[in-house]
Amino acid sequence: MKLTDFEALSFDCYGTLIDWETGLLAVLVPWARARSLELTGEELLTAYAQAEAAVEAEHPAEAYPEVLAGAMRLLGENLGAEVAEEDAARLARSVPDWPAFPDSHDALAALGRRFKLIILSNVDRASFAGSNTRLGVEFTSIITAQDVGSYKPSPRNFEALASEAARLGIHPGGLLHVAQSLFHDHVPAQRAGLRTVWIHRRHDRGGWGATPQPPAPVTPDWEFPSMAAFAAAVAESGP
Repeated sequence: MKLTDFEALSFDCYGTLIDWETGLLAVLVPWARARSLELTGEELLTAYAQAEAAVEAEHPAEAYPEVLAGAMRLLGENLGAEVAEEDAARLARSVPDWPAFPDSHDALAALGRRFKLIILSNVDRASFAGSNTRLGVEFTSIITAQDVGSYKPSPRNFEALASEAARLGIHPGGLLHVAQSLFHDHVPAQRAGLRTVWIHRRHDRGGWGATPQPPAPVTPDWEFPSMAAFAAAVAESGP
């Protein structure tokens, strides 16, 4: 299949369109320095990834700000460092401050002229609304963890995506899932029968950053280093 054979694109938001690692580090680094933790930014992200995934799995119905606060507390527990209530609250309310990747808006605008655009995000509606002001794009549909009552990589989130695609009249095989996280998105999306595009934002750094290592081998159908490169490849695929 060509990229242009699809009718709709579903997107992960954080890590793919919004630079959540920069947003997380803006809170985690000052906290770590105040607690005299000698950890690099990458080490903090790796430790945080495990904490957030554990909280999401244990508390699937909690709103994302509560997950962030809980992950901050668990991170401190795992690292043996104090987390004050203000530390947890600072991370919980930080999502609207997380920056969009510089290429996200233009790439989405170009793709939106050809495809329906759907968000499938591990976040709550209010937090996503703050991020969407930074993206400046109108999506056909928005599906959040708050709507589903679970967090990716739960198959329930991809079942909700399939139901929404059917409601929109997207033909079977007409939806392509676009994401950075192999753990949260590519493994469960492919298990759900979707083809996937890997926006490999960490292609020049290696490691897993703020996302856990995938639990199983997975090979995305396409891979690009950025949203800009993906949008350009779509344009080059023809009408």
